[in-house]
Amino acid sequence: MVPSLVRTAGALLLLVSFSSAQLRGDAAPSCTQNDGFGLYCPTTCGVADYMIRYMPTVERDLSHLQRELDTISNLTQSAEEKIVYMKDSTSTVQKSGLQDTYFKKTSNMLDDVARFEKTIITQEQQIYQLQNMISSNERRMADLKQLSIQLQQKCTEPCTDTVDIKPITGLDCQDVANKGATVSGLYYVKPRTATEQFLVYCEIDSFGRGFTVIQRRRDGSVDFFKDWIQYKQGFGYLSPDDTTEFWLGNEKIHQLTVSSNIPTVLRIELVDWSGNKKYADYTMFKLGAEADNYRLTYGYYFGGDAGDAFDGYDFGDDPSDKFYTSHNGMQFSTFDKDNDKFDGSCARQDGSGWWMNRCHAAHLNGKYYQGGVYSEKDAGEFGYDNGIIWVTWHDRWYSLKETTMKLIPLSRIASGGGEQAGVKQFGGL
Repeated sequence: MVPSLVRTAGALLLLVSFSSAQLRGDAAPSCTQNDGFGLYCPTTCGVADYMIRYMPTVERDLSHLQRELDTISNLTQSAEEKIVYMKDSTSTVQKSGLQDTYFKKTSNMLDDVARFEKTIITQEQQIYQLQNMISSNERRMADLKQLSIQLQQKCTEPCTDTVDIKPITGLDCQDVANKGATVSGLYYVKPRTATEQFLVYCEIDSFGRGFTVIQRRRDGSVDFFKDWIQYKQGFGYLSPDDTTEFWLGNEKIHQLTVSSNIPTVLRIELVDWSGNKKYADYTMFKLGAEADNYRLTYGYYFGGDAGDAFDGYDFGDDPSDKFYTSHNGMQFSTFDKDNDKFDGSCARQDGSGWWMNRCHAAHLNGKYYQGGVYSEKDAGEFGYDNGIIWVTWHDRWYSLKETTMKLIPLSRIASGGGEQAGVKQFGGL
């Protein structure tokens, strides 16, 4: 009985205390929503939802703890009754004159009684500690219930974003700039074919050009190994100070590129680990509908000093390298929806969603490697070049530090001083 009590009390203390063989071209279960509390826009009333989910579990644990304490109390009472009985038996034996016969047996029994009393004292101390913990948890639960009530009352009205969202809206960021916006930040846009407006980060320069940012890599804080639904809807964080990483979402990018009669330019801006910056522009850029697996198409390489990696690259390993690493016309692939030209899965092997061929010469959604340089061993199970790559600037075993993908109408790309003006503005990334 005594060891059982010790084990039971110990368990209670713990309960309370811890509530391919084929050559690639480069030779080389549903959406999981973020459960953060709104460090960045858009904020929600997720704290209240979290509390509502958390409270039943805590209350259930406390009920279980109370039942265990009741059991210990019953065992303790039974033990005390046995001690009284044993003491009475000892007195009876002494009065009957059978001391010589039962002396040794009585001594052993008294020793057992002494040990049992010590155990009871220890158990009582542990029970006292548990009761204090229960009282403390009950006070905390009361505080949590009060906070939950306050949050529920607050959320009876629509939640208000606490981040700075600019009031001007438009078809895209250039339209926002045309309407008078002069400061970069968060704006709502609604392309002509979109059913509802959505939030974007607009980069507005001193020439009145409004770039709609669709991708940002800065520090590796966001894992880009996501499924089809997440790439469709978008993930990461939009912040008014432009310090966060995100993928805007294929459906939104599709709407932005098919709603305008003016050709769209995709500008890609890159930063290496030495602070050097380069860019590449692709005009007549479009992203197809989901029915066509968000196929990437563009008219031609418009210019830039980073080189045309989207056109593919001859790695020198096979005559077909360049053909099988070009990206124009490729459908989007994720680890759970393979649309590439490789018998295996480029997206699974390279750890991201991207317009894979067999597999790539450009890969801006790849794995983030601190310091840039990595190896086949670092690439893990498959050993392929899975970093943030733009091979016409750095080779496939160099992962870039920062990348940006953004859209602007062709009519605005050269305004404000020609193409060189774009280079100057990029310097302020």
